[in-house]
Amino acid sequence: MNIREKAKKIKLLILDVDGVMTDGKIVLDENGKQLKFFDVQDGLGVVLLKRAGINTIILSARYSRVVSFRAKDIKVFKAYQNCEDKLATYQKILRQSKLKNENVCFIGDELIDIPVLKRAGLSVAVANAAQEAKRVSHYITKRKGGEGAVREAIELILKSQGKWNKVISKYLK
Repeated sequence: MNIREKAKKIKLLILDVDGVMTDGKIVLDENGKQLKFFDVQDGLGVVLLKRAGINTIILSARYSRVVSFRAKDIKVFKAYQNCEDKLATYQKILRQSKLKNENVCFIGDELIDIPVLKRAGLSVAVANAAQEAKRVSHYITKRKGGEGAVREAIELILKSQGKWNKVISKYLK
């Protein structure tokens, strides 16, 4: 089955954060406060995906208040943080949402993401992902994490489902 056929079946997007939604750098100020840099195009992509009826969930091994703020800002359905066992949380998400693997797109970049990448119906690794993560993924983005990779995958999904033109139409008037 080709990538577009896999993308047509997607009903839920699950995102890793560090290295996917961000460039992977964690900046700490002199008071120990954490800063992360997010790509605005990725954020609008998540908003457009929601407009098309597809929710986004964050699945991160780390906890960060910054991620909670960003999730709220771009209307992420739910954020799971502090998930060292991403597979267990992924399986919980599937049960709760009553979806199958084939209905989920997961975007990851690191070794910890591999168990979920192996199961998702559309597994995506960002351009600068670990080689092992790339090897088990269906699609590797041209863009790096934190530099529009999420948007690239969202456009693939929405265009494959024939929803892209509708969700951007309000901007083209």
